[in-house]
Amino acid sequence: MKLGINLGYSGRSMSLPLEQIKEAEAMGCDSVWTAEAYGSDALTPLAWIGAHTRTLKLATGIMQLSARAPAATAMAAITLDQLSGGRMILGLGVSGPQVVEGWYGMPYQRPLGRMREYIGIMRDIFAREAPVSYDGQHYQIPFRGEGSVGLGKPLKSILHGRPDIPIVVGAEGPKNIEQTAEIADGWLAMLLSPLHFDRVYRGKLEAGFAKAGNGKSIKDFGIYVMQPIVPGTDLDACRDEVRPYLALYIGGMGAKGQNFHKNAIDRYGFEDATAGIQDLYLAGKKQEAAAAIPNDLIDQLALLGSKEHMRDQIAQWKALDIDFTLLMSLDARHADRQLSLIRDLTELL
Repeated sequence: MKLGINLGYSGRSMSLPLEQIKEAEAMGCDSVWTAEAYGSDALTPLAWIGAHTRTLKLATGIMQLSARAPAATAMAAITLDQLSGGRMILGLGVSGPQVVEGWYGMPYQRPLGRMREYIGIMRDIFAREAPVSYDGQHYQIPFRGEGSVGLGKPLKSILHGRPDIPIVVGAEGPKNIEQTAEIADGWLAMLLSPLHFDRVYRGKLEAGFAKAGNGKSIKDFGIYVMQPIVPGTDLDACRDEVRPYLALYIGGMGAKGQNFHKNAIDRYGFEDATAGIQDLYLAGKKQEAAAAIPNDLIDQLALLGSKEHMRDQIAQWKALDIDFTLLMSLDARHADRQLSLIRDLTELL
C-alpha cells in the first residue's frame, strides 16, 4: 500500500499548499491529485506543482470528458508528462448530468460509450503508429459530419510522447467499473469499503480483465482510493468531521433517483439509511442529514482516530492482498496535523 495526496478543486479562490506538498514528497508520498468541477481546472495546478517537485507522480483526479476533445486531453497529457520527466497519470471521468449539461452544455447520454471511444482515440494519439483516424458513434476524426468543410485529414502528434502514459478512470457503477478494468490502467475509487470489496467489486474487475485479455490482472492494475482520513483521540469527534462530507455526496451530489455516490453506498446494505439522509439533505436540513449517518458506515469509508485504531482499519485493506494507493486530503489550513499524519501513515502502510 502507498500514500498519495488529494488536493481536490478550488473554492472561491485558488491556492496550493506548495510547501506541504514538497514535505509530503520528501516523506515518500507516491502521487498528488488535482480535480475539476466548475471552477479551477485540474491541469494548471499540476503544472505548477510539477515545476516545484521531482518525484511525485502528477495525477488528474479527475479531468472531465465533456470539458475537452480527446485530442486536447491527449495533447495536455503528453505535454505535462514530458515537462515533468514522465510523471503524468491521466485520470478521467464522465462527471454527472448536472455538470455535463448544466456547465458544459453537452449531452450526457451514453457515458460509457463515450469513455470507451475517448480512451481509444487517446491511445492512438499516444502510440503515434499512424495518423489518427477514428469513426465512432460519439467521435469522428477527421470530422465529416454536418457543417464540415471537408478539408480535415488524419494527423499524427508532432510531439513524441510516452506511448504508455497511464490512464485511470473514476468509476462507481458496476458497468463502469467492469469497463474500467477492461480499457484503463487503473481505477480511481471513492466511497470504497474494504469490507465489501470482494462481494461488490472484485467480480466486476475480474470480468473486465477477462474481456481485455492478454493476461491482464489486478496485479498490474492501479487502484487509487480517495479516503477521508481524520486523526484524533476522540473517535466520535473524528466521525463528526467526516459527516458533512458524506452527507454532501449521499444527499447533494446528484439528483434524487440518479446519485451514483448514494448508489455505491447502497450496495453495502445501507439503503434505508441513505434514503433518509438524502431526503433530509434535499430538504435543506444538512446538519440533520449529517447526524443521521450511521457510525458503522463512517468507519467503513474513512480512516479515523488514533494511530492504533487506524492500524486496525488498514489491516482490513491489507487482508485483501491487493496493491492500493490511499489518497488523503492536504490543505494549508490543517498542514501541521496532516503532515504529522503522513508520517504516521507512511509507517503503517
